[in-house]
Amino acid sequence: MDVTTTTSTPIKMSDSAAVKVKELLAREAPETELALRVAVQPGGCSGLRYALYFDDQITDKDQVGDFGGVRLVVDKMSAPYLMGAEIDYVDSLQQSGFTINNPNAQSTCACGDSFH
Repeated sequence: MDVTTTTSTPIKMSDSAAVKVKELLAREAPETELALRVAVQPGGCSGLRYALYFDDQITDKDQVGDFGGVRLVVDKMSAPYLMGAEIDYVDSLQQSGFTINNPNAQSTCACGDSFH
């Protein structure tokens, strides 16, 4: 079942990621109206890196989507780099945490947080 209700963001969020973000928001900031911001910033071993963080500063230049009650925000400069990407949450013996599957990444580094 897909939890997506509305979206105008270039990036999608899986059901498991939306559930985990809701858990974190309920634990960390239950009384606030925070959104999950996804941004692309310079840095990392491949040139660019992802940043995911909670934010309450949303501007009219941001693209905002709703995934199962989770607001996902992408700034105007990051949007082209994230077109078609998906945020997922993995919890297995080998890996635990958020991942971003980005079809636009020409190469990635071993840490998985950096791309070109």
